[in-house]
Amino acid sequence: MVNACYFLSFCFFFYNNLMRLWSIHPSYLDPQGLVALWREALLAKSVLEGKTKGYKNHPQLIRFKNYKEPLIAINSYLHYILIEAKRRGYNFCEEKVEKVYFLRGVIPVTKGQLEFEFKHLCNKLKGRDEDWFDNICRVLEIKQIEPHPLFYVVDGEIEEWEKVKVPDF
Repeated sequence: MVNACYFLSFCFFFYNNLMRLWSIHPSYLDPQGLVALWREALLAKSVLEGKTKGYKNHPQLIRFKNYKEPLIAINSYLHYILIEAKRRGYNFCEEKVEKVYFLRGVIPVTKGQLEFEFKHLCNKLKGRDEDWFDNICRVLEIKQIEPHPLFYVVDGEIEEWEKVKVPDF
């Protein structure tokens, strides 16, 4: 069982500066990816709360900042990660998510962004978890990709805030 609470305090000190707040559904992420997403979303929450000086202008935060209630949006984002973690039997700190009304399908994400992220994930999985890669990347068609429950899909290319290095798998 993964206990994200136990090592969370160490994560901020060794944090990778390539924050990724996935637009794709958390169920696509392998165990390592889901734990990383949890940590990164908690860091994003700290930034939006004004509790940290770093990452204030990180492009992945733009869509949360642009929502009328950024803290409710990030807590909702975390809530759905927590649901996926519980489904898998992981032990993430529920107390880290404020008990607010949880939003669903309120922030737009483009089809191009979902496709980009799915390919990006598949490239990561190819090198770190072949079984997960086979189960996710070889089975799903790119047109079937579900967004994270906070987002709804609109037509369009890769989002302007994305740091683009177009992967192919």
